[in-house]
Amino acid sequence: MSVEDSGTGAEAVTTPAGTITKRESIFNRLYVGNGAFDVVGKRKNWYLFFAALVVVCGLSMGLKGFNLGIDFEGGTQLQMPANGANGEITDDRAKEVFNQSLGLEAAETQVVGTGDAATVQVRSDTLDAAQVAKVKQALFDELQPIGSNGQPGIGAISDSAVSASWGGEISQKALIALAVFMVLVTIFLVLYFEKWMALAAMLSLVHDLVVTAGVYSLVGFEVSPATVIGLLTILGFSLYDTVVVFDKVKENTRGLLGLTRRTYGEAANLALNQTLMRSFNTAFIALLPIIGLLVIGSILLGSGTLQDLALVQLTGTLVGVLSSVFLATPLLVDFKMREPKYKQQAQRVKARRENVARKAADRENAESGDFDPADDAQLDAELRKEKAYAAAASVPARNQRATPSRGNRPKPSGKPSGKRKR
Repeated sequence: MSVEDSGTGAEAVTTPAGTITKRESIFNRLYVGNGAFDVVGKRKNWYLFFAALVVVCGLSMGLKGFNLGIDFEGGTQLQMPANGANGEITDDRAKEVFNQSLGLEAAETQVVGTGDAATVQVRSDTLDAAQVAKVKQALFDELQPIGSNGQPGIGAISDSAVSASWGGEISQKALIALAVFMVLVTIFLVLYFEKWMALAAMLSLVHDLVVTAGVYSLVGFEVSPATVIGLLTILGFSLYDTVVVFDKVKENTRGLLGLTRRTYGEAANLALNQTLMRSFNTAFIALLPIIGLLVIGSILLGSGTLQDLALVQLTGTLVGVLSSVFLATPLLVDFKMREPKYKQQAQRVKARRENVARKAADRENAESGDFDPADDAQLDAELRKEKAYAAAASVPARNQRATPSRGNRPKPSGKPSGKRKR
C-alpha cells in the first residue's frame, strides 16, 4: 500500500484493490492553506449571495425604514424606577397611563436595566411644561415609583427634552467623516496597491455599510448616536482584513506575467486560502467581547446604549470578514482579467497544461503511434515539476523552512553531533 499527497487537500492511498482518495478534514485544510477551497472559481455563487443580501437590506431600508431614536427625531423622554409601591412597573402599564393622561400615543416605552437599577423610559413627541407636569402627576398617582430614598415620590420621575436638530447635526458630521475616510483610504490603497484593489476594497466596504444598516432596519433596534459611532468603527475592521488578503495576493502574483504555472485567479485563490485561517481567527477573537457586550446589554442591562453599539459591531464584523474573503478578492480577479496581458497569460497557462495532458495521454496510448519515445524523458521531467509545484503549494508559509533530518539534528547539549555508528 502506498500513500501520496496530491497537494489539494486530498490523500491518495493505493491498495491492491485500487486507488482510494481520502479527504482531509476541513480544519486541516484551513490550517495548511493549500488552495483546497476554490473561492475564486465559484465567485458567481458568492456574487448571487451578496447581491441577495443587498437587495433584502435595501428593500427593508426603503419600505420599513429605521426606528430613529429621540436624538434624531426630537421629543420628550420621561424616566422613572421600575419598582413601585404597588409592585413592579411594566413598560406596558406606563404607556397606558401616559396615553390616558394626555390623550396622546407614547412613541416608545422600554425597561432598561435589571433588579433595583431597572428603570422605565417613556418617549413621546415634544411636550410643553404643562403637559410634562400633568403626565408626571398621573404616573405618580397610578404607579407610585419609589425614589432613591426608598419612598414613593414624584421627584423619582425625571424628564428631558431633545431637539431634533442635535440628531441631524450628528448625522451630518458622521456623513462628512465617512466621506473623508473613504477618500483617504482610496488614495492609500491606490498608492500602496493599485487602482483595481482600491476599487474592489471600496465596493466591499460599501456592501458592508449597506448590509449592516439593513440588518438594523430589519431587527428594528432604535438608531441612536451609539449606532452611528458603531457603524463608523466597523469600517476599520473590514478594511484591515481586506488589506491583509490583498497584501498576500500582491505577494503571490509578483512576476506572474512571466510564468505559466498559475493564472491570476488561481494565485489570488491560493492567497485567500493562505490567509483564511488568520481572517477567521481574527474575527472570532473580535466577536467574543462584542457578543459579551450584546448579551450583557440585552439580558442584564436591558435594551440600551450597550445593545445598540453591540448589534452594529456584531453585524459589521461578520459581514466585514465575509466580504473581505468572498467578495473583495473575486471582484479583484474579475477586474484584473479585463486587462489583455492577464488574459494572454491565462491562455499561455492553459496551452501549457493542454500540451502536458496531451503528451501524457499519448504515452498512455503509445500503440496509436502519436507519441514520440524521445519525448518520454521530457514528459517525465514536466510531470515531476507539476507534482513538486503542487506539493510546494500545500506547505504552510510558516513551515517552508526545511526541517533537519533525524541524523543531523543537534543534540540537546548544543554540541555538534558526530557520525552515526553503524
